[in-house]
Amino acid sequence: MRIGVHISIAGSIDRSVERALKIGCNTFQLFTRNPRGWSFSDIPEDVVRSFKERLSKVDISPVVDHMPYLPNLATPNEEVYKKSVDTLKAELERCSQLGIPYLVTHLGSHLGSGEEKGCQRLVSALNSALETGPKCMILLENTSGQKNSMGTTFEDIRAIMDRLEEPEGVGFCFDTCHAFAGGYDVKTRIGEVLDELDKIIGLERLKVVHLNDSKGDLGSHLDRHEHIGLGKIGEDGFRSILSDKRIRSLPLIMETPVDSRRDDRGNIVKVYELAGLPLPQ
Repeated sequence: MRIGVHISIAGSIDRSVERALKIGCNTFQLFTRNPRGWSFSDIPEDVVRSFKERLSKVDISPVVDHMPYLPNLATPNEEVYKKSVDTLKAELERCSQLGIPYLVTHLGSHLGSGEEKGCQRLVSALNSALETGPKCMILLENTSGQKNSMGTTFEDIRAIMDRLEEPEGVGFCFDTCHAFAGGYDVKTRIGEVLDELDKIIGLERLKVVHLNDSKGDLGSHLDRHEHIGLGKIGEDGFRSILSDKRIRSLPLIMETPVDSRRDDRGNIVKVYELAGLPLPQ
């Protein structure tokens, strides 16, 4: 199994590889830049070389990039929209430089302009980013169903994909917390949920799983991640999720808290335990 967490790039992007290895990751996610600002610097060539060299010496794959927090690809605000599209294009280029195959993006909020207008903005943004040719695959992530948010249901995701000029450049990232909060019972009916996913989107388009427990109840629309097994999905829920071969074959990346109860390493250990697997040495 490929199990990992979101890793800090503090100091330099290439340091993320050793950090991931140290806590037992064999896949991981990162930001390529400060996720809380619009501005960023180019990645120095020596850092790009170091990142690739370090990865080549260890059994860690794939590395997944995540879009920063500020972009909103569905916004009706023209200034924010332009910045958001520019950020998406820049992240694709950075992934290409680093050899990262997947870029996960949230689908944003239409901010009251309506789902159809939000969908139009999203499709336009994705088409614009993909028109220069595939640098890496963009993965659309499902959301928890908060007010005005885009992409809560599988039908929402498929509707966006169907309108793309180059749909082969886009895949799907399935977040278990968001799905549960959005009304999909991954706790007791993971098989049915995956069957529905396959029917509507296609399992061949599912490339990464964000494995997160949920602080909120089923259908609560609360986007709050919890340690694996300590939330509303719970240990039995994750045993069921991890027993499904369709999940086990994919990169499983956690975006769980780090606090006095458990750290990233603790969540990795817990996933191996609930999957019924020995911890790799």
